[in-house]
Amino acid sequence: MPLSGKGMLITFMDADPNEEADFNKWYDKEHLIERVSIPGFLEARRYVAVAAEPKYLNFYTTDAIDALRSPDYLQALGNPTPRTRHHMPKFRNFTRAVARVTASKGQGRGGALTFNRFRPPGTNASALRNAILAELDAVVSLDQIISAHLLESDPELSKPPDSTSPEPGAADWYMVVEGTDPQFVRQLFGRRTLLSQFEPISFGTYRLLWDLHKAELS
Repeated sequence: MPLSGKGMLITFMDADPNEEADFNKWYDKEHLIERVSIPGFLEARRYVAVAAEPKYLNFYTTDAIDALRSPDYLQALGNPTPRTRHHMPKFRNFTRAVARVTASKGQGRGGALTFNRFRPPGTNASALRNAILAELDAVVSLDQIISAHLLESDPELSKPPDSTSPEPGAADWYMVVEGTDPQFVRQLFGRRTLLSQFEPISFGTYRLLWDLHKAELS
């Protein structure tokens, strides 16, 4: 399958505009490398908005969702580097989600993607899941579409560390469709109506900045 593991850490945020250059340097030269080095982490990808909010989107793929509650990961969370301690409190519009990779279809990864966020209804989540899976099957064979994924958040693992109970958005699902051109994938989902009965709570288009695989670590 296109995604190399069954767990996913998703983060998205805006940077402090007064420190955005150093924020990007920290992400590119330290943070992604540090995270991919954790046992169970397989790769990371950074994106920037084409037409989306917030501006930055990050994926960290793990071999299983349990890697995101492992002692190694919790050790990294509890002992941030000095630059991590500096930048993380300055994130704006920040969301962190720990998700299971429910489906990953296609072959390869694209340089652009649509990022669709859904809040599953408590009484009929299976209907939303079936609709999204049908949509993935429908789009993955189209020209300029490379792969498509359904990521379902784990509410307990997604809640903020200092929170006693999950927030409403901690159980959200994400439909990700990857393609070769950001305008095409955005226009494609602007025209499609298959999921009209389940309106996403947010929708955006991003382009890839860069990715890092564990095998590339020196």
